[in-house]
Amino acid sequence: MRPILLRGARVLDPANGRDEVADLLFAGGLVKAVGRGLGVPDGAEILDGTGLVAAPGLVDLHAHLREPGREDVETIATGARAAAAGGFTSVCAMPNTDPVTDNQAAVGFIVRQAGLAGFARVYPIGAVSVGQKGEQLAEFGELVAAGAVAVSDDGRAVATAHLMRTALEYARTFDIPVIDHCEDVTLSHGGAMHEGLTSTRLGLKGIPRSAEDVVVARDIALAELTGGHVHFAHVSTAGAVAMIREAKARGLRVSAEVTPHHFTLTDAACEGYETNAKMNPPLREAADVAALQAALADGTIDCIATDHAPHHYDAKEAEFDNAPFGVVGLETALALALTELVGPGVLTLPQLVERMSARPAAVAHLPGGSLRPGDPADVVVFAPSAEWTVDPSRFFSKSRNTPFGGRRLRGVVQWTIVGGRVVHAAGDRPDAPNRSAR
Repeated sequence: MRPILLRGARVLDPANGRDEVADLLFAGGLVKAVGRGLGVPDGAEILDGTGLVAAPGLVDLHAHLREPGREDVETIATGARAAAAGGFTSVCAMPNTDPVTDNQAAVGFIVRQAGLAGFARVYPIGAVSVGQKGEQLAEFGELVAAGAVAVSDDGRAVATAHLMRTALEYARTFDIPVIDHCEDVTLSHGGAMHEGLTSTRLGLKGIPRSAEDVVVARDIALAELTGGHVHFAHVSTAGAVAMIREAKARGLRVSAEVTPHHFTLTDAACEGYETNAKMNPPLREAADVAALQAALADGTIDCIATDHAPHHYDAKEAEFDNAPFGVVGLETALALALTELVGPGVLTLPQLVERMSARPAAVAHLPGGSLRPGDPADVVVFAPSAEWTVDPSRFFSKSRNTPFGGRRLRGVVQWTIVGGRVVHAAGDRPDAPNRSAR
């Protein structure tokens, strides 16, 4: 593998307090040097970073890569390729596959498939309960030994307070977070979107904020009881934000993520029964969006995650009540954050890099999130002001279910480098034979 010298980029490395125009040298899969006027090693590939930002590769704590079980809508290879196109060098794969990722063999399969794909690194997340049935705790020790970096029953909340308590206690032994999808199904059952004026006007059953809030409150109480680390997935309500902020002030081991669709859109996006705006938790109201953005700014919410959830075109073409929840997000997350957060001044550019790289890496104890010499050469290089229009037909993901089609965004990924190797360059185009969903 040839060394790479990236010249003259704005190097943003919040974990190490670096924000300067400099050169970066990568060799042997590692960052070798950072500074001005670095010499050119023999045989090095030289990349011109003038006018570009170089930052630690983005880290996504929450994606659904669908393999095994739904390779028609995504595979580990196509998901990892889409991640690279979006500037992500590491992706955590949720366990609600078929079969569920609840044992060593399932975790090992994901690790092997990701290695064969050779794009973004993929870190499996194991299930909290066997089969995600909410009954019997999975063997966390075996999952971690095989490569799992966290546990979650994502797609549903950890079923009972007793199971969540036990999971938090057991997870402490391995120093991994329990990631919870906070939804009380006795409150949300049958709901298709946020409960509010829009759902009433559309004649759709709504999902109240309380369906999320009551489980957040439960989990905070159990984090305090056990000393375990609970990570709140895809936070969507102002009430949840307030509880997480208070829990952090008391020193509890809690962390949280928000998705681009939740800090960008409101339930008004569902007008016209737009199924590409149907997700779980649902899009909320303007006050919730404002609370989520403020929580990102003050650090209450630690990081931005995509909740990338591919679905086939035909499934999303169903009636709103019957269409599946979820949107794809790996290829639009950075640009949406630059456009909707950095552009209006909600976050500075260094804060955004920290929320999308250093902080998620720290939450799950992953390598990455830093550009010190000796660290993995996982890097995203992007043009923060370059504009482009979202065209789902050009996604590397197999699926197209995005509410952002046609939107003009800022921020183009020029190169994504994983382990010192360029795995994506601007101008790369998807391979047509791999694309099964319109």
